Amino acid sequence: MLPWNRPLRTRRALAALLLTLAALLAPTATATAAPSQAAAPSRGWNDYSCKPSAAHPRPVVLVHGTFGNSIDNWLVLAPYLVSRGYCVFSLDYGQLPGVPLFNGLGPIDKSAGQLDVFVDKVLGATGAPKADLVGHSQGGMMPNYYLKFLGGAGKVNALVGIAPDNHGTTLLGLTKLLPYFPGVEDLLTTNTPGLADQVAGSAFVTKLNSVPDTVPGVRYTVIATRYDEVVTPYRTQYLDGPNVRNVLLQDLCPIDLSEHVAIGTIDRIAFHEVANALDPARATPTTCASAVS
Repeated sequence: MLPWNRPLRTRRALAALLLTLAALLAPTATATAAPSQAAAPSRGWNDYSCKPSAAHPRPVVLVHGTFGNSIDNWLVLAPYLVSRGYCVFSLDYGQLPGVPLFNGLGPIDKSAGQLDVFVDKVLGATGAPKADLVGHSQGGMMPNYYLKFLGGAGKVNALVGIAPDNHGTTLLGLTKLLPYFPGVEDLLTTNTPGLADQVAGSAFVTKLNSVPDTVPGVRYTVIATRYDEVVTPYRTQYLDGPNVRNVLLQDLCPIDLSEHVAIGTIDRIAFHEVANALDPARATPTTCASAVS
């Protein structure tokens, strides 16, 4: 059994916010628990009849994080982007047999192959030549494998990583996610390659970083928080290379206290910066006021 670490230090205000959000979303989560992808169109995304507009000519593919899924990770961001005129899609990847709802646990190179298939499906349905990818945590890092080693660069215009573990993290950091997902600890054993692959120094991380951080022709944005307790130190999330914008959330709004989970699931300040990254020609300043915009 993996040495899970139960205590998680979070601010009382953030904990209260997460509990409030969970209470507000409980009826929806119960109704859409399985199968998750079928329920998404009712919330405006995963609509395969959607055709990109002239203003937003590329579909956006959302890539969930470790323990996430195609719905729960995106209950705020997906409608946020749909309301701004984007065709938005999300996938489930990295499933383990016998472990429902909690994904992103399989071998990450195999998960990147699932992303490859999904992007092809989205491009085929929308008729767009390229997609934009937005991912949280592992979902911000795994697509880089797709770009570097699976030919994804020719199909992707931009990659936006929210708290991505681009250069790996510690196993202890990954286990700090567990208290956010009641019951998942009892389901997991040492057979969780998606966790092992993310550990700094693993064979996967070593291969991922054996070549430059970026590939030509793709724009990269990394959005990090100084309060990240999972991918530490947070600066290891940053990428180095041309066409890269590394953003620290607290440089945009010093009073934003979001940590690893909140920045990718509920933080509208971070999501405003995501919208800027998807459409830099129409970008507007991201400030604390973006939380209500």
